[in-house]
Amino acid sequence: MKLYQLAIIRPCDLDLPEQSRQKTLILASQSDLSSYSFFQRGSVGEFINFFSTTVAERAKVGQAMVVTQNEHVAHVLRSAKSLCVVAVTDLEYPPMVARSLIGKITNEFGQKFSSQMVDDASSKDELSLDSLSDYIVKYQDPKQADNIMKMQVELDQTKAVMHQTIESLLERNEKLDSLVDKSNDLSMQSKAFYKTAKQTNSCCIVM
Repeated sequence: MKLYQLAIIRPCDLDLPEQSRQKTLILASQSDLSSYSFFQRGSVGEFINFFSTTVAERAKVGQAMVVTQNEHVAHVLRSAKSLCVVAVTDLEYPPMVARSLIGKITNEFGQKFSSQMVDDASSKDELSLDSLSDYIVKYQDPKQADNIMKMQVELDQTKAVMHQTIESLLERNEKLDSLVDKSNDLSMQSKAFYKTAKQTNSCCIVM
């Protein structure tokens, strides 16, 4: 079981014309890519960021979502138009633990920063949450979250969680390959890595 990334994101509003949208911004994040080979980590890290921002932009406010892409799973909670928390894990990571964690992060971040501060942020880590670095370590072992899980069981049982693949989340005329090609956040090396890995059916295989 692996927790790869925790990210707090200010998604753009896709309902607005493109020229009027505020750029999607990862406000704060922590990652653990130690399970990948050294030479893969740069490209894998960029794709996890791309995956997180793509699902954050398409998540509905108040809707808990689980989105899969190959062996990666994004657990998503968009609590407001301009605030979304995403935990990216492997397929084996317990969904209830991930949901509890992103709920906890959402509450902590909301208590520390106002919506106006989120709207005004212009760069990553401008609104940092120190506890992210602790969570990315502590929650590598889901058993550490036992107490939180017990408290959340009843609540989680009453919540509807939407499960989707990244392809089904995209709009009818959108294609993941096209989004990759158009992305300014992916380097040419990462785009080439994606295409090569896709051809061999081994994108982001853990080494």
